[in-house]
Amino acid sequence: MHIYKVGGAVRDRLLGRPVSDIDWLVVGATVEEMHAKGYRPVGADFPVFLHPTTGEEYALARTERKSGRGYGGFTFHASPDVTLEEDLIRRDLTINAMAEDEAGVLYDPYHGKNDLDQRLLRHVSPAFAEDPLRVLRVARFAARYAPLGFRVAGETLELMRQISASGELQALTAERSWKEIERALMEAQPQVFFQVLQACGALPELLPELEDDTQALVALEQAALHEQPLHVRWACLLHGLAPASIKAVNQRLKAPRECQELALLTGECLAQGNQALALPAMALLELLQKFDVYRRPQRFEDFLVACQMTAFGEGKAGYPQADYLRGAAAAARAVDVKPLVQAGLTGQALGEALKAERLEALEVYQRS
Repeated sequence: MHIYKVGGAVRDRLLGRPVSDIDWLVVGATVEEMHAKGYRPVGADFPVFLHPTTGEEYALARTERKSGRGYGGFTFHASPDVTLEEDLIRRDLTINAMAEDEAGVLYDPYHGKNDLDQRLLRHVSPAFAEDPLRVLRVARFAARYAPLGFRVAGETLELMRQISASGELQALTAERSWKEIERALMEAQPQVFFQVLQACGALPELLPELEDDTQALVALEQAALHEQPLHVRWACLLHGLAPASIKAVNQRLKAPRECQELALLTGECLAQGNQALALPAMALLELLQKFDVYRRPQRFEDFLVACQMTAFGEGKAGYPQADYLRGAAAAARAVDVKPLVQAGLTGQALGEALKAERLEALEVYQRS
């Protein structure tokens, strides 16, 4: 029984990057031996165990073969006879197919260290093409390591093209696709993810609405440079689409509600935000009410930031509309409803009076 540290922990240590999660591989052990040593089983697809003390995951060495369509169409075989090399060859990229033993000795049968040095994302074996999810994973790694100068190897990009053309990407569930997209969006250079998908023909299969939309990627790049949260990055990516297309993308990928709401509102209201300095008071009030700035001020702030990122993406040095709209929102929120209630107004009458007061407050703000 031999235990190895594998995958990302080895890769990132060699790159000098922080190591957060560690994957452990056990070679030469049976399920019964793991039980006897106090490891607790977890997972239904293949034997994975939790360490009795640390709670970290330890997987038995395994092989796999294609048995169906999509990323889940595999049959796994775990056995004490499976070697380290046999386990590593089923992995996606050479840089993820390295291992270290408990003494720190590096095992690199597929030359991942050389590809790290050459800044290449290269597949381990032709079996790479059997799993369509790997197209998204490679694109995500390209986005993560773009600041270090990594690129996708030509032969790997060709395999990704073959997968895209095969129709296998359609077998990916919305949940799996979104998980990769979400992680890619939060990388240092998320625009690279979509550029790689475009280069291998996967973008027309997964997100045809964004095909050749360079402005979307520039806005996304600005959002990443300014370290914006996920929902703002998503809104920036979709900002140029028609509302109907934004709805379609959101529903197809089952994006989180916060992402869906901000993306749709940004698509619907970006033009008004850009024209804010010239909007009449009534149009300004309607914009504020659409965002419900009285109960959900942060959503409006996120919208303003998304607008700002798109402006930066267009080469503008600033976005004065943001501060102007913040001031307008503050003026509208400052209107006190208590005097109207004390005057005995209720229901529709109260709503109309409050709207009139807020409109007047905005008119005063515009004149100031």
